[in-house]
Amino acid sequence: MEPGALFESAAAVADDVRRLRRDIHAHPELGLDNPETQRRILDALEGLPLEVSTGDACTSVVADLAGGDGPRVLLRADTDALPMTEDTDVEFRSTIDGRAHACGHDAHVAMLVGAARVLCDRRDELPGPVRFMFQPGEEGCGGADVMMTEGVLDGVDRAFAIHISPNIPNGYVSCRPGPIMASADTFHVTVTGRGGHASTPQFCIDPVPAAAAMINGVQAVVAREFDPFNPALVTVANVHAGTTTNVIPETAMLEGTIRTVSESVRANVHTSLERMCRGIGDAYRCGVDFEIQPGYPVTVNHAAEAERVAALVRTTLGDRQYFELPTPVMGAEDFSYVLQEVPGAMALLGVCPDDIANSLEAPSCHSNRMRLNEEGMVAGVALHCAAALTPG
Repeated sequence: MEPGALFESAAAVADDVRRLRRDIHAHPELGLDNPETQRRILDALEGLPLEVSTGDACTSVVADLAGGDGPRVLLRADTDALPMTEDTDVEFRSTIDGRAHACGHDAHVAMLVGAARVLCDRRDELPGPVRFMFQPGEEGCGGADVMMTEGVLDGVDRAFAIHISPNIPNGYVSCRPGPIMASADTFHVTVTGRGGHASTPQFCIDPVPAAAAMINGVQAVVAREFDPFNPALVTVANVHAGTTTNVIPETAMLEGTIRTVSESVRANVHTSLERMCRGIGDAYRCGVDFEIQPGYPVTVNHAAEAERVAALVRTTLGDRQYFELPTPVMGAEDFSYVLQEVPGAMALLGVCPDDIANSLEAPSCHSNRMRLNEEGMVAGVALHCAAALTPG
């Protein structure tokens, strides 16, 4: 396989990839139920030499392409959007208020469909079979785990996924061995005191100062109890107490997110936060209801697979298109479940728009103004194909 040949094959399907991405972008769907997106995927795959099936527990699509006797490679794309409003002026912006493809999953689907087309044309070159995994419910619903219960990993030897990033220069690819994305848990604290008139706090047990102390305590726990080179990130994102100015409320509520890049730190943060909140509650004579809702685990790239990604980028896209991500990203991914079961890696693909001079200035994923450079999708198609066509 000569350097650059796959990029040319990917470029040949670029117009179809762009059209599919824009169609999906305009019609976003949420959670595990993405029937219209599923239909668009099935229509795009129709006529290709694939064995295609759909899920029962969610609107997933699995397509298998026969190959040689080598390892079976799984290539994954997520299909769901976010419950937010898009504020861009692109002609294909979301047609549904409160829903937007602001995390690039529309591009993920389109790139993987493009790769399926290219690989079907080159199926005689495949060292092993390929499984295309189109997965709904990445944004908090654990769609990867749902598909795993339905057997998507049966017979799979390695796995690969791409996530776009508008904050990386267009066409560049980044990866790293070990943790690449964080775990994501949420914590929920209700502080209960005794309400009353704001003019007579001596007759009350005010939960608001206790909640305020807990907010400060969260930062102290992170800063003083954990190694800065094995980080924890805790954000209090929602605080609520009271209804008016002259009433001390009975309860105050705070909640937020916990991000870590190791499972041991993750467990220790859970323990430390609960200890701190309950201790402060006792000091302020308040009751404390403390709950942690576990989310996605740490996304951990297998070292050999991350090295393989680097080699594939250099061969397929050019020596200068790859750089090793220096630190993990504190966002989370349910591809983490897949990587707990089979060797594999996730890579980040740069899609910074041309009209933004500095990638750090580009609205990031989950921004209401997020845009991407569609030219970068050609590199994504080529890299998917390289992961399937390269023996190893």
